[in-house]
Amino acid sequence: MHPNSTQFTHIIDALTLILPLRSPADVSLRYFFRDRPNLSGRDRAVVADTVYAVLRRRRLLETLAPQSTARQLALLALVKLNGANIGGLAPLLRKGEAEWLAAAKATDINSLPFAVQADFPDWIAEKLIAQYGEAETMELARALREPAPLDLRVNTMLANRDEMLEAFKQEGMEATPTPHSPMGIRLLEKPALQTHPLFLQGKVEVQDEGSQLLGLLLAPKRRDMVADFCAGAGGKTLLLGALMHSQGRLYAFDVSEKRLNNLKPRLARSGLSNVQPQRIDSERDTKIKRLAGKIDRVLVDAPCSGLGTLRRNPDLKWRQTPEDLVELTAKQSSILDAAATLVKAGGRLVYGTCSLLREENEDVIERFLSKHADFVMVNAQEVLAKQQVNIECGDMMRLSPHRHGTDGFFAVVLERVKA
Repeated sequence: MHPNSTQFTHIIDALTLILPLRSPADVSLRYFFRDRPNLSGRDRAVVADTVYAVLRRRRLLETLAPQSTARQLALLALVKLNGANIGGLAPLLRKGEAEWLAAAKATDINSLPFAVQADFPDWIAEKLIAQYGEAETMELARALREPAPLDLRVNTMLANRDEMLEAFKQEGMEATPTPHSPMGIRLLEKPALQTHPLFLQGKVEVQDEGSQLLGLLLAPKRRDMVADFCAGAGGKTLLLGALMHSQGRLYAFDVSEKRLNNLKPRLARSGLSNVQPQRIDSERDTKIKRLAGKIDRVLVDAPCSGLGTLRRNPDLKWRQTPEDLVELTAKQSSILDAAATLVKAGGRLVYGTCSLLREENEDVIERFLSKHADFVMVNAQEVLAKQQVNIECGDMMRLSPHRHGTDGFFAVVLERVKA
C-alpha cells in the first residue's frame, strides 16, 4: 500500500492524536473522522488500517525508529508491516529516510528481545510466559496481532441462522457459520453493519463467538429469574433473553446509565419483552440486596483488562499497568461476592472475563471458592456439550484466538449446593 501525500498527512495527524492514548483508540479515531467529513471511504480505510498496524506492532516499530515520531512510525508500518516499496514512497520521503527505512526493513526481528518480537510490554510478556511458556506465548501473540473477523449472533427470536446465511449470500458477501456457536455467523468482510437492514430489523447483532459461548454456559430456562450482573450495552443480555424465549424475568444491572441507554435501541429491535434494565450505584446496591437468594441464574461478565480482545483493541496492552491489574482483581472479587448473594440454592453463577491473565481468572475463582463452601464448580466443557456445542475448552472455559479462532475468554460455571 502506497498512500498519496494527502492520505499520508492524515495518517500522521491521526497517529499524533491517538498515540498518547488519552482515550481508547477507536473513540479517538471516530472523533478524528467526524472532524473530517470530506474524507472518502478509501481515505478512511487507509488511515484506519495504518493506525491499527502501528498500535499492533508499536513496540517493534518504536525499537526500530530513532525518535518514534508519528511520521517515523507511519513510514515503518508501511514498509516493515504492509510491504510498501521504499521507492514507491519516494515522493513522501525526506533526506536520509530511504536509507534508514532500508536498514530497518533488513533488521531480523528474531534477533530482538522476546517482548519486542511478541509486541507486549515487559510485564505482560512475563506473566504470559509464566502461564503458557515462551513457545505458546509467541503463538498467542501472533494470533492477537491479526485483525479479528466480524462475528454476528443471529437473534433467534426473529430469524434462524440458515435464513441469515442465505440473505448475506444473496448480497454477495462471504458468510460462514461460526465453528462452535449454533447461532453465530462469521463475515470475512466488514460491511457498514449499523445501516444494514438485517441489523436494523434486529435479526443480527455483533458479538464475538467466544462471547456467545459465555452466554450459553449460563443456559437459562424459559421461566427462570436471571440477572446479567455487569450488563454494559447488553450484548449478552440480548442473547440470554433469546435463550429464554422472552419468558421469565431478566435483570440487566450496570453502574453506568450511559451503557444502559445504549442497550435501549438494541432492546427495542430485539423483540424481547422480558428484560428489565436497572442502574445500580454499586454491587452493594439495595436493588441487589432485595433479590438475595431469589435468582436462578446469574452472569458476571466482570470488568477486566480486556487483553483477550487485542485483535480488536490493540491499544489496551499499552493502556494497562500492573497497578491497574491490582485494582481490577480486587474489584472482580468484590463483584463476584456480591453477585453470589443473588443465587438461590441449586442456582447457577457464571463468572467470565475477556482476559488472558491468571490473576483475573483462576486466582479470583480460587479465592471465591475458599470463602464460599456452598458453591461448587461444574465442568464448563460438559455444560456446553449438553447444548450440542463440542469444543475443547477445559473444565474452566479458556478460549484463545490461536486455539479456537475467538477472542480470549475465560469462564467458570458455579452452582450453589442445596441445603
